[in-house]
Amino acid sequence: MASNTIGTDGVVLRDARSRYRTAQREENGARGAYDAEIRRGGGAPRTEVDVRRETAPADVAELLGSDGEVVVRARQMFDGDRLIQLVTTYIPVDVAQAAGVEQIDTGVGGIISRMREAGYDQGTEATEDVALRAATADEANALGLAEGASVLTINHVGRTDDGRVVEVTQHVLGDGWKLRYSVPLV
Repeated sequence: MASNTIGTDGVVLRDARSRYRTAQREENGARGAYDAEIRRGGGAPRTEVDVRRETAPADVAELLGSDGEVVVRARQMFDGDRLIQLVTTYIPVDVAQAAGVEQIDTGVGGIISRMREAGYDQGTEATEDVALRAATADEANALGLAEGASVLTINHVGRTDDGRVVEVTQHVLGDGWKLRYSVPLV
């Protein structure tokens, strides 16, 4: 099953039906879903990563069940020189320490694989909320958009089978995206 692809028109198709599967994330030594997807499409993935600890925004803290310090992985993700998306992941400190994800390179499969190995497998489903909003000045500048231009956001929440939220990832997408999901019809 396909994952992300980039069409000849430059549109990025983000196919959530398979991108989080272990085999997809770890394909050919990839450092996570994004790395595998862009390589699979013939692109040149590159990620600039900043890892730090800070207090999570209120909405994220509520999801994580923590109003204290969290590990933040802020990333700019490129295909070659083209910035594709801005991504910020918030992880509870105990999970990040156990999984060893406070360094820049988290190894084959990325943070989701490291969490699984540390006993924080994200189970059988994730929740993703998609919204359209105005870009902040910083987002517009980074993505080459006019200030206030519309951006798509994806708020990904990863939970263990017992319901603990171990990851909240916020994606900010500029122009040129198409999202694909499947839903049960039963």
